[in-house]
Amino acid sequence: MASKKGESVYVMETRGLAKEYRGQRVVDDFAMHVQPGVIYGFVGKNGAGKSTVMKMIDGLVRPTAGEVLLFGAPADTGTAELEATGAAVGDAARDSRAATDGRQRLGALIEAPGLLPSLGAYDNLMAKALALGLPDARERCEEALRLVGLDGAGRKRAKKFSQGMKQRLGIALALIGQPDLLLLDEPFNGLDPEGTRAMRQLLMRLNQSFGMTMVISSHVLDQLDRIATRYGVIAQGRMVREMTAEAVRAECGDSLRVRTADPARTLALLEQAFPAATLRMEPDQALHVSGSFEPEAVAQRLHADGVTVLEFTEVKRDLEDYFVELMEGGSHVQPA
Repeated sequence: MASKKGESVYVMETRGLAKEYRGQRVVDDFAMHVQPGVIYGFVGKNGAGKSTVMKMIDGLVRPTAGEVLLFGAPADTGTAELEATGAAVGDAARDSRAATDGRQRLGALIEAPGLLPSLGAYDNLMAKALALGLPDARERCEEALRLVGLDGAGRKRAKKFSQGMKQRLGIALALIGQPDLLLLDEPFNGLDPEGTRAMRQLLMRLNQSFGMTMVISSHVLDQLDRIATRYGVIAQGRMVREMTAEAVRAECGDSLRVRTADPARTLALLEQAFPAATLRMEPDQALHVSGSFEPEAVAQRLHADGVTVLEFTEVKRDLEDYFVELMEGGSHVQPA
């Protein structure tokens, strides 16, 4: 999909992405679409291929097939193959510059932070800033430390940091190049409740104050639920579904189980009174009510119409159960 002037509407997109190890495809025909400004919750079981996908996006792993597009330009240029087949050096250099430009706008924390244990927070950041050749290295490092709350870490060596401090320093390293897109693989791992809350607040501040787009993989679904504006679900190396947070809430919302003395009349009454709700008759003649409705309004309507209610139960659907159902029984669909 493209906008005017041929520019992609996505900050990051994958097309037919695949990765094969020893003859086995761990990622296959993977399609992902990340719009500007979203916090994209990337959900999947262990071994589903999340980390492999993120490594291919970051350029750490070369895809077996397919491509990654960053800011509308192909990121995996295949320059070595072009040179090997005698392609024009000018074309290869141009493609290489386009890929470099895209990846310069990308920051990543995948698996464990790559820290220099004998150095402090500032020196860790300065080492990366100098490696990137940043002209304003000192200012960038100080700003990154302030953003993640490590400006008071002093000369304490990274090897003595708590897990939460290491995670924050890892994010600071990802922020050094002032990226427009941030990839975070399990940023809540190993954090206590206080550290988890601090991490969540940091990510929301980066997104809301700086407009930073994020792709966050995490098993901590209750934390993702608090910050994600869009989701992608991966199972067995394939994208099962992409959806907005609003769609997840609608599908994972609370429902009612209503059993009355006259099920057929009850169904007709509720269909007329609540056209936006979804009603389903269960095998025991109880009604399952989901979608857009208020339980109190349903109860009041049944009482006003003199319906004898035998059971009226609110059913709360667990977010984890919802995503597990998608992972185990989902099929490949177009992005929502």
